[in-house]
Formats: sequence, C-alpha cells, structure tokens
Amino acid sequence: MGMTSLPRPTAELSADEARRIALRAQGFLGAPDRRAGVRGVLRHLGAVQLDTISVLARSHELIPYARLGTVGRTTVDTAYWTPGSDGAPHAFEYWSHAACILPVEEWPHFAFRRRAYRARPHWNHALPDGTYDQVIKQLRTEGPLTATELGGAKKTSEWWDWSGTKVAVERALMYGEVVCAERRGWKRVYDLAERAIPDALLHDELDDTECLRRLVRLAGQSLGVGTRADIADYHRLKGEQVDAVIADSGLVPVTVEGWGKSAWADPAALETAPRGRHRTTLLSPFDSLIWERARTERIFGFTHRLEAYTPKPKRIYGYFAMPVLAGGHLVGRVDPAREGRTLVAKQVTLDGAKAVPAVAQALVEAASWVDCTDVRVERVDAPELREPLTRELSRALA
Repeated sequence: MGMTSLPRPTAELSADEARRIALRAQGFLGAPDRRAGVRGVLRHLGAVQLDTISVLARSHELIPYARLGTVGRTTVDTAYWTPGSDGAPHAFEYWSHAACILPVEEWPHFAFRRRAYRARPHWNHALPDGTYDQVIKQLRTEGPLTATELGGAKKTSEWWDWSGTKVAVERALMYGEVVCAERRGWKRVYDLAERAIPDALLHDELDDTECLRRLVRLAGQSLGVGTRADIADYHRLKGEQVDAVIADSGLVPVTVEGWGKSAWADPAALETAPRGRHRTTLLSPFDSLIWERARTERIFGFTHRLEAYTPKPKRIYGYFAMPVLAGGHLVGRVDPAREGRTLVAKQVTLDGAKAVPAVAQALVEAASWVDCTDVRVERVDAPELREPLTRELSRALA
C-alpha cells in the first residue's frame, strides 16, 4: 500500500476490519505498552478529555485505566502533571475536542487556534480594564498560581459567574500567553507559557495550513480510519478545514462496507491486520473511542449518550452510564456509584446473557482499582439476568 504512486490505491475494508482498526488505534487491541504507560496513552490518543464529574474517578483517570488496567491513580496524575527531569512539562491543557490534556509536543500545532482566539471579536465574558495585564504581571513576579491565588475564581458558586481575574487568565490561556501545565487537587495552576513550554516548542511559526494538516494526520492516526466528520470532530475542526488539507495529510482514501460515506485511513494502520487480546473494561462516557455519537453507532451499533445533564426522570441509562467494552464490542452499560468500599451498579443494561461474564469482570476490576472490596447490583434492565450477574460477581469476588 505504497503512497508514492498516484492515483493512490483505495483499500476496501469490511465493517469488521474497520472496527478492529479503530480499536487498535485507540489502544484497546493487543498488549498494552506498560513501559510507555500513561504518557504513552496520551501520546497515542493525542488528547485526553477533562471533565469535572467524578464518579468512580475523574474521566482523565479512566482513560489510561481502560487501556492499561489498574494503574495507580497517583501514577496517572504524576504522568500528566509532573515535569520531567529537565523541568519541562509533558503535557498542557488546551481546547481540542473539548478541554483536553495534550502532549506538550503538540503546542506548535495549536497555533492556528491561538491565532483564531486572538482575532475573535466577541466573547461571553467581558474583560475588565487592566485585569489582563495585571494577571500577566502577577504571574511574572510570583510564579505559577491558581485562579484563587490570582485573586478569585468565582463571584458566586455558579460556574459561569467568573471573577474578572478568572476571565483574564482563561483568556490568556486561550491566547497562548499563559498555560496550565499542572493541577493541584483539581485546581488549574497557571504559568507563563514562556516559562513552562520548552523553547524549541514555544512558537507560532506554523501557518494554519500546516497546523491543520498535522492535526488531521494525527486525528487519522488516533482513529485508525474515519469519515471526514469523524476526523474533524477529533480536535473539533471545521469540515472545510479538513477538506482543505486532507489530500496532503498523508491519510489515504478507503471505502468501508456499510459506512455509505467516503473514509480516510492511517496508512500504517492498513499495513498489518489488527490482532491481539481485547480489553474488557468500563469506559468513561468521555472516552475518545466513543466521542462521536454517529461514529459509535456506525462502528458498534451502539447509541451512546451522556445523561448527566438530562433531568433525572428523563434518563434512560443513568447519570454517568459507562459503556462496557468486551471482545471488541460494546456489550452493555453500567451506571456506577460508590458507597464506602462498595462499588454500586445502580443500573445495568446488558446486551443479552452472553454479556454477563464480561460485565461482571469489568465491574470487579473497576472495584479493585478504586479500592472497593464489594460490588452491589441495584437494577438490571433485563430482570432475568440479575441472578446470573450477581452469581458471576460473587464468583469473581471470592
């Protein structure tokens, strides 16, 4: 499948091959690279979404857990937010698919987005006079600070009611003058980009085309194979931004059985058949494997929707329903909670009796990861599967 000869050969993938390529690209097929660990997962995915919701753990902890198994939670935080021996961060936070942790070497490729923010005419929050310069000055003289240390994160407890300082520091973060390369507890620690980002990476020299070409290529590698919409969604690019660069991105056009849309693949993903051990695990609803709903339905025949922000009576699957991945398929959902040292499966949805052992295994492993010694099942959508599931659980816990 050389890329030198034009016109490029177009591979035809079966739906099954595409699914396996997607799983491997996301780190769910084959033996996990434990030596590369959490940082390896971050580099491989290119972006790990952050979210404030914490049920079993926060989403950015669930991402490496799903791929590596019971990796220590402090190990995860250290991997993201502790600088290397040279004092340089391994990662920074920025707007990609959403608010994400990104590998520090991607800093130059987000120049197109920093420029767009600097040129943006309208903002939701007004920036009080002089606050921006004040924040930069304070960081310059005092070193890295949280929003609270800078003089206040919020006026009230409402998330949108930011103080002037918080508005200023977040704006500086979007402009690329300030960076969050660390969290303390769950608080962002802000620093000047010129101090935190290694000199070799601290530039906006790449033009928009070069940035977009690079991000389209990286999205294609992280997805393995995807439609234009899949690729655009990964780092939240516009469709026309993808169109402008995809022919020069190094991705190759392919057709996938049943997709009904043209698709693009990472040529490296086509070179070897995806084989190996499948992970059985609970997935964060913010996992990049299932970011794009249309893609998740197309690949797995699974409708995934986060219902945390849906009024309780209207929820179908629960507050933080976590899809269960087993044997390369999504086989059910669990809405978890914790009570002391018991992991509670408040609601379990199973794709038939065959899913029971996998869901039990996923629950027991998740319980051990968060130091729970017991698992309690409250509601099972197919009541006749309740008994087999509790039986399987007590066997696994014994």
